[in-house]
Amino acid sequence: MNLLLIVIAVIAVVLLITGGFVQSLQFLLWVGIVLAIIAVILFLARSISGRRGV
Repeated sequence: MNLLLIVIAVIAVVLLITGGFVQSLQFLLWVGIVLAIIAVILFLARSISGRRGV
């Protein structure tokens, strides 16, 4: 679960940077934002539930 969160966050950052520099690929900016929001929601759900992964 923790690895999935890290992978989603890295992909989100890469897509945000790519979407910011390449104007013709602006939809990647929105994909990056959505993935970042999903990563934050997963992190909050994991921390609120009190479960600790290995």
